[in-house]
Amino acid sequence: MHLFGILLRLAWRNLWRNHRRTIIMLGAIGVGVWAMIFMTALTRGMVDQMITDSIGVLPGHVQMHHPDYRDDPSISNRVSISDAALNEKFDDADFEAWASRVRVPAVITSERESRGVTLLGVDPAAERDISFFDYDEVEGRFLESASDQGIVIGKRLAETLETEIGKRIVLMSQDPENDIADRGFRIVGLYSANTKAIEQAYAYIGKTTAQKMLRVDDATTEVVFLGEDYRNVEPVYEAVTSAVDDTVLVQRWFDIDTYLGTMLGVMDGFVLVWVVVIFLALSFGLVNTLVMAVFERVREIGLMLALGMKPASILGQILIESMFLLALGLAVGNFLAWATIVPLQDGIDISVVAEGMEMWGASSMLYPKLYASDMILASGVVLLLGFLASLSPAWRASRYEPVEAITKV
Repeated sequence: MHLFGILLRLAWRNLWRNHRRTIIMLGAIGVGVWAMIFMTALTRGMVDQMITDSIGVLPGHVQMHHPDYRDDPSISNRVSISDAALNEKFDDADFEAWASRVRVPAVITSERESRGVTLLGVDPAAERDISFFDYDEVEGRFLESASDQGIVIGKRLAETLETEIGKRIVLMSQDPENDIADRGFRIVGLYSANTKAIEQAYAYIGKTTAQKMLRVDDATTEVVFLGEDYRNVEPVYEAVTSAVDDTVLVQRWFDIDTYLGTMLGVMDGFVLVWVVVIFLALSFGLVNTLVMAVFERVREIGLMLALGMKPASILGQILIESMFLLALGLAVGNFLAWATIVPLQDGIDISVVAEGMEMWGASSMLYPKLYASDMILASGVVLLLGFLASLSPAWRASRYEPVEAITKV
C-alpha cells in the first residue's frame, strides 16, 4: 500500500512536469468526451421523440385486437370482449392508463374535397393520458364525452379539405355487413401534432357515436394500455395477457411497429460504436503524450531501476499517470456535456429541416436526452481503451536496461 502511494505521487508530479503538453491533451480528451456525450444526447433525443410520438399515435405500450385485425383493420374484426367486460377486467388494474376505442378506415368528405382517414371513436376521459396532443391546445374544443356529436380533425386535414370549425363534413365507413355506414358531423375542433402527416391521418368522434354509426352495439376494435416506461413493457404485457384468452391478440409496441423497435436496438449499438470511434482518434494523442513523457525521462527511469525499483513499479507508474490524464479529461468532458445539454433540454427548433425530419418520423423540435448510463458508458470505454493504449509505452519503459538508460544521450 505504501508503494502504491509513492507511485501515485510520482505519477501526479510527472504529469505536470510539462504543463503545456498535459493541458493540451486534457483539452483534446475533454472535447472528445464532450463530443461523444453531446452527439449521443442529440441522437437519443431524436430517437426517444420518434418513439414517444409514435407510441402516442399507436398509441400505448401494449395493444389488444382481434387476431385478424392487423391484416384487415375493419369493423368485422372487432374485439370479442364487450365494453362492460373490459371495464370489469381492467378498471382496477395497475396501469398508467388504458382505453378501448373504435378504430377503422374511413373517408371524410367536405364541400370541396375527400380524403381517406383513420376514424377513432374514443372516450375522451379515458384518452386524456394517452393522446398525442393536449386537449387544452385544441383550436375550438375536443370531444366532451363518448356520445359527443361533433368531430375533431387535424389542422392540416382541415386545410386539405378547405373547411373549418363549424362547417359540416360527411364521414363514411363500412359496418359489419360491409354496407356503407355514413353520417354528417359538425367540426368542433382542430388538433395540432408534432408531424404534419399525423394531422392528415386521424379524425376523432365519440366512441358511443361511432358504435351507433357502425351498428356494433358496445363493441370495440382496439384496447390500448400505457405503462411507466416504453423500454419496460413486460409487466403491462403480462398483466393483460393473464386477463384475457386466445380470442384476442395482445402485442407490445415494438411488435406492432418493428421499425421503431429496430431503431431502439440500433440506437443502443450506435452509442457504443460512436464512443469507440471517437476514442480511436483520441488514442493517438494519448499514446504520443505517454511516449514523449517516457522518452524525456529515460535516464530518470534508468536511475530508478538501478536503485532497485522493480520493472513492475515502472509499469504501474506510467499506467497510473495515463489514468490520471484520462480521469481529468473525463471530468472536463462530462462537465462540458452537462453544461451544454441541460440548457437545451427545453428543445432545439429544427424547423428549417422539418420536412426531412418528418421522413424519419421526427418532429421539428429536438429534445436532447442526457442519460447517466450514456455518461458512464463513455467514461468506462475511455478508461478501458485508454488503459490498453497505455500498455505499450508503459511496457517499453519497464523494459529498459538500467546502464543503457542512464548512459542514453
